[in-house]
Parts: sequence; C-alpha cells; structure tokens
Amino acid sequence: MKGRAVKKTSLVSAAAIAGVSAMLLAACSSGGGGEGDDGGDAAATRACVILPDAASSPRWENNDRPYLESGLADAGFETDIQNAQGDTGKYATIADQQLSKGCGVMLLVDYNGAGAAVAEKAKAEGIPVIAYDRPIEGADYYVSFDNVEVGRLEGQAIVDGLKAAGKDPATAKVVYMGGDPTDGNAAMFHDGAVEVMEGAGIKPAAEPPGVWDGDESATNFEQALTGLGGTVDAVWVANDTNAAGVITVLDKNGLTVPVSGQDASVAGLQNVLLGKQTATVYKPIKLEADAAVELAVALLEGETPTADQELEDGTPYIAVTPILVGPEEVVTVIEAGDADAAEVCDGEVAAKCEEFGIDAG
Repeated sequence: MKGRAVKKTSLVSAAAIAGVSAMLLAACSSGGGGEGDDGGDAAATRACVILPDAASSPRWENNDRPYLESGLADAGFETDIQNAQGDTGKYATIADQQLSKGCGVMLLVDYNGAGAAVAEKAKAEGIPVIAYDRPIEGADYYVSFDNVEVGRLEGQAIVDGLKAAGKDPATAKVVYMGGDPTDGNAAMFHDGAVEVMEGAGIKPAAEPPGVWDGDESATNFEQALTGLGGTVDAVWVANDTNAAGVITVLDKNGLTVPVSGQDASVAGLQNVLLGKQTATVYKPIKLEADAAVELAVALLEGETPTADQELEDGTPYIAVTPILVGPEEVVTVIEAGDADAAEVCDGEVAAKCEEFGIDAG
C-alpha cells in the first residue's frame, strides 16, 4: 500500500522533535513564497488547511486547529483553517474556495480519499501540499506520527495485558478492530499491531470491517462476540473512540479484558484509569503540529525541505515518536496540556485520579 512507511535513516526521537528544524534540511531558499522581490501577493503568504471532521476524534478542533493557527500566525502568515465535517463534497467545496482566494501552501488531513483530488488541483497551480496526519496520494510531504510504531505499541499492550491476566497469547481469543481502510494510516496501525501480536503467537479470532466510528464499532464487535459464543480474551482496537464503543459491549456482558487504543482522548484516559482499557497511545499533538508548521513556513518562504523517512511512493515523511500511556502515565498527558484534569477526573474516575496522583484542582 502506498501509505506504508519506509525508513531511510534513524527514527527521530521525541527529544529531537523539540527542535523540529533538525528534521528539515532546508535548501534552495528563495527568500519568499510569492512572486517578486517584495515577497509576492497576499495569496502566497496564506496557509490553507482542511481538517476532516469532528466525530472521529475530538483532537482536530480541540488541539490541531489552535496549534496550527497559532504556530502559523506567530510566524507571520495568514491562515484559512476549515473543517469538512465528515463530508467529502464539503471537503472539495472548501478546497475550491480556498484555491480561488489563493494559497501559498495547502495542509490537508485526508477524509475518505478526498485529499487526493485536492492535492492534484493544488499542484497543478504550483502550490505545495502537505499531507497532515494521514497520507494522501500526490502530496509533496507527509507529516505524522510513526504510525507503524503506534500499532506496535498497541499490539504490545495487548500482549502484556494477556500475560498479566495469565493468558497464553497463542491460545487467546483476540478480536481485531481496525480503522477505516480508506485512511492510509489504518493499514500502518494494523501492520504494526500484527507484527507484535502475531509475533507473540496471537491469531485473530475475528476481524470485523474497519471503521472510524464508535457506535459502528460497538455493533461490529457485538456481532463478533456473539459469533465467538460470548467469550473473548482481548480486543486490539485502533483508537480510543472505537475502544469506547467496544467497552460498552464488554460492560454490558460483564467482561473486562485487555483493550488497546490511541489518541489519549478524555474518554480513553478515563477508561485507562478505570481499568477498562489497558493503555492508549499518546501522540503529543503539539509536536506533530509544530513539525507541520515548521515545514509549511519553510515552503511559504520558498525553501525545499527534505525529511529523514519516506513512504513507499517516495513521499518525504516527517515522523514523530508516539508514547504508550497506562494509568501511571495519564498524569503526563494532563501536565502536557493535552487533557484537562477536571474533565478526566469527573464522576467515578475521581477516586482513580487520586490513586494515580492526578490533581483535579
């Protein structure tokens, strides 16, 4: 699959991300993103951003938007950030409107393949395209977390959870609940998780169709659980939203088993603290946004950056390192500002927050 990553050199460490410029080796600087010696027209200084929705994860509006907006504004560039709200038609309309006003760079989060057509239009106008978080065919650059590593961390959480429960991974009933296959990252999450889980002897007992929807995941998992006679030993789930759906079914059936996830969402962190989710993969969104801003600014200033990794299709890939978070590490997500203690520690979770040293204020 074109979305899969190929490692050219060493993976960038979390510490190195603090100086994102270490990943971007700027060359061919022209001193401006537009036409003329004075920096060009206003359009050449605009960064056009399209976010995918607000349903698959709360991160897009709560985290990515403000980080990208403030980062680009602080660098002196105008931003046009809009959300397609889970509608491919709206995605295309937003792009056409942005392109008609002019863009110096486009930063796109793909939604169901809509980004590819936009990337083609932008490149036809000589506008560089950054695929943000999700790969897009035809993009000039890809900025995301190391998505295969995200999957590996999820898979390890399942393996460790089974062992802690005294279950033999080789004989355990494990259901695989992946993400939407139209999202290029979903395959990388799956590949990384499978590498670790099947390396430990796990074979999937069931694998429903992948989606990015908590309610649909709950329905799919319930059908799989019924097919397994109501017994399951663990569930690999690709993200926290889907995990929350799975957990509603487990709760209804009086089951507590290892469950994975990612995004360190409020619901995910709560489920981790409550022991209903083994761990969540924390992707410090500001680090990803900072990397994208650094890249966008370089392009707006007429530079031609390079990256230390690439996708199979040769797209330069700037990868940020993810972190596995169990109950003991939830406090680090809160301290980093990516979750609100009062929101996480609400209701029945309050006692767990106290147990794990989280000050709800």
